[in-house]
Amino acid sequence: MMTVFADTVYWVARVRPNDQWSDAARHARQSLGNVRLLTTDEVLTEFLAALSAGGEHIRGQAVKMVRKILADPNVTVLAQTRDSFLRGLAFYEQRPDKQYSLTDCISMNAIRANSLTKVLTIDRHFREEGFDVLMRRAKG
Repeated sequence: MMTVFADTVYWVARVRPNDQWSDAARHARQSLGNVRLLTTDEVLTEFLAALSAGGEHIRGQAVKMVRKILADPNVTVLAQTRDSFLRGLAFYEQRPDKQYSLTDCISMNAIRANSLTKVLTIDRHFREEGFDVLMRRAKG
């Protein structure tokens, strides 16, 4: 079974009502069929931070989503470690000309370490590193 990396924007689009990327996230996920998802603790941290100001309801939805992700046998969440942080920091340091976040760098390292190429995201930074970005805005 194919494995695809799920970035923060994908999880946000799945939870936030009327998110501009909800349709793109749903279509990209449906087009993949039966796949496993891979993400990281850092992505889930960024996801919770992105929704932290959304009010009580959206914060509750965010917590439910993270608990669902953690319990889903078809989603692997890579644990945050000192090593993953330091490798991410080294990659961040190697790309001073880019605007990659540390979470992006850690994610890219995880994608490469797991020999993946496809990413559920809209983030152009992943495309710049040669990954296949799966979420696209609907034409119209």
